[in-house]
Amino acid sequence: MKYFAVFLPMKDEEKSREQRPAHLEFLAQKREAKQAVMFGRFVDGAGGLVIYQGESLEQVESWVKEDPYVASGARGYEIHEWEIAAMDIHK
Repeated sequence: MKYFAVFLPMKDEEKSREQRPAHLEFLAQKREAKQAVMFGRFVDGAGGLVIYQGESLEQVESWVKEDPYVASGARGYEIHEWEIAAMDIHK
């Protein structure tokens, strides 16, 4: 499995507010399926980030296009394959 960082830049704040419940439900389903590893919003209002785990960029992009934020035009998206480099912050 590969990891993909998906940036969801804000395009329409009103649509984002309207679509938030559906977006969070979508992510809960993806997390349950072990496809979404973590996610959160940028506190400056610029959008958010989702880390997906999948087989390919094409697979992850198909999921992203189903996200109510993206499907409604509330957010754009940018996908990058991500190589995790873990570090021990407790040293």
